Amino acid sequence: MATHATELGATLRAWRDRVSPAAVGLPSGRARRAKGLRREELAELAGISVDYVVRLEQGRFTTPSAQVVAALARALQLRIAERDHLFRLARLVPPTDGEISDHIPPGIHRVLHRLGDAAVAVFAADWQLIWWNRGWAALLGDPSSTPRALRNFARDSFPIDGDGPRLSQWPVTSLARDTVEAAVVADLRRATGRFPNNTRLTNLIRVLTAGNHRFAELWTAGAVGAHREDHKIVEHPTVGPIAVDCDVMTDGDAELKIVILTAAPDTEDETKLRLAFLSGVPDPARRSREHANRSA
Repeated sequence: MATHATELGATLRAWRDRVSPAAVGLPSGRARRAKGLRREELAELAGISVDYVVRLEQGRFTTPSAQVVAALARALQLRIAERDHLFRLARLVPPTDGEISDHIPPGIHRVLHRLGDAAVAVFAADWQLIWWNRGWAALLGDPSSTPRALRNFARDSFPIDGDGPRLSQWPVTSLARDTVEAAVVADLRRATGRFPNNTRLTNLIRVLTAGNHRFAELWTAGAVGAHREDHKIVEHPTVGPIAVDCDVMTDGDAELKIVILTAAPDTEDETKLRLAFLSGVPDPARRSREHANRSA
């Protein structure tokens, strides 16, 4: 059975072997024997001595400082779960991430750009909208006209002082509104455990608790969970009402929420959704002008 010392060393070696030189901006070369980074390369990237790396990997040193572990985690390009595991192997408390990330990793970007047949958006852990595709804008309207700070699904779900929805330019009705509202609140409470010191999240919850009775009631219930799915009717101005399924996938590290809107295959709704995509992004201002001209 592996001891604590050998487990720390073996884990570092395994993670060093999987990082290619190209991934950290180093030339690969043809004469390399190491599968990944050499010890001296890891040492240079982490800002520590080669001897220190050798002793860690051989189990002769098992109590690195938090600063050294954090430097090794950055150099090895560890995901958050892996970084936390490395801290625990070093018998240290993993750091608490105080900030919610709005960064979308390259791998997720690659997946997003392959979802051409769906309306897709990405939200941060506090339900702040951070990315959307053309299909999303064609189905719901372009969110770029909304001030960045107000592009938040939780704020849309729990309006304050009669404020209307900001993430859709025309009516969208949830077929399970009560369930979705409870799920969004439970998801925000879960986020407070992951990001307990995040100012943006704390302010959002304070504003919603003070300004929306329904949110305050659900928040008091203390449920913890995640928002996973919904079914909606989009009153699209060009093609008419479209029934869509809403599925939410979560990135485990940063708690990014990938929201995908699709229609049931081989239905009139799927045809309407395709027509909405083909028609492009409607212009709400132009529609208002046309309506005013017809009424004159």
